[in-house]
Amino acid sequence: MNLNILAIESSCDETSVAIVRNGKEVLSNIVASQIDIHKEYGGVVPEIASRHHIEIIMQVINEALATANMDMGNIDAICVTQGPGLVGSLLVGVTVAKTLAYVYEKKLIAAHHIAGHIYSANIDADIKYPSLALVVSGGHTELVLLKDELNFEIIGQTQDDAVGEAYDKVARQLDLEYPGGPKLDSLAKIGKDSYNLPRAMIDSKNYNFSFSGMKSAIINLIHNKNQRGEVIVKEDLARSFQTAVMDILEHKTKSALEDYGISQLIVSGGVAGNSELRSRMINLANNLDIDLLIPKMKYCSDNAAMIGAVGYYYYKHNLFADPLTLNAKSSISLEKIK
Repeated sequence: MNLNILAIESSCDETSVAIVRNGKEVLSNIVASQIDIHKEYGGVVPEIASRHHIEIIMQVINEALATANMDMGNIDAICVTQGPGLVGSLLVGVTVAKTLAYVYEKKLIAAHHIAGHIYSANIDADIKYPSLALVVSGGHTELVLLKDELNFEIIGQTQDDAVGEAYDKVARQLDLEYPGGPKLDSLAKIGKDSYNLPRAMIDSKNYNFSFSGMKSAIINLIHNKNQRGEVIVKEDLARSFQTAVMDILEHKTKSALEDYGISQLIVSGGVAGNSELRSRMINLANNLDIDLLIPKMKYCSDNAAMIGAVGYYYYKHNLFADPLTLNAKSSISLEKIK
């Protein structure tokens, strides 16, 4: 039996709807980005983001159905991101999903955004349990142990800034246009690691991360250089920053893989599109002789296909929500899904 899930993702500034069959076959995945809208502000403005979700979400749903050559009669369940994320943006997706589920008498699934990022790696490959996931995005930096289907344990996480957030803040200091992460990555490719930046918590006995100190060190470095009339070589600073970040991510991930004896690594989230991170994780996997799963670039940033992919497993385990009482949550536990 084929299971067709209509998935909705609206946790931040992308309005996305997908039709996913059996958690694997992506029949459509429409993403309406708000980058151009928020560019002039240098970052996402929550109120503007939620308003734009309201304006466009029904259009995106109709496009997703049309692309899949389906109507609501072909849909078995509605899966929506419940959290974490911007609560105003989440509420738009949750409200629409509840309405569709109620009107068309479909089962409703409330998915965890990070679980979606992790299971995006399962679309074109197969997760084998136990597995370790490094989730890196604008709002999250976590090492997650997957014990079984939808059975997560967070073994390490950022104590302050997420890595994607640090990228955007440093990019702003380098006068790079929003979103700064990909632009900083490109700039780093032509620079040299010539600035000595701190690598906080790299030698700690746990798997947690910290990036605020590195961000502050760069802000102070730029300020002091400007005060003395010295020139900042932007590509070199970008390279130094990226090298320091990747040293931390690689070291912590390697330690967790070895300590837990894990033979499969998943790297997901928006920062999984970073060229050096991909290169480093490929080398790490080869050196440790383990499987590496990195989603295709189109599934790294926020998208509904990943929500449909994980929604299949919610359905499989009979984890359904009540369309009359479901509410969005800006913060929600990954470890209490089942």
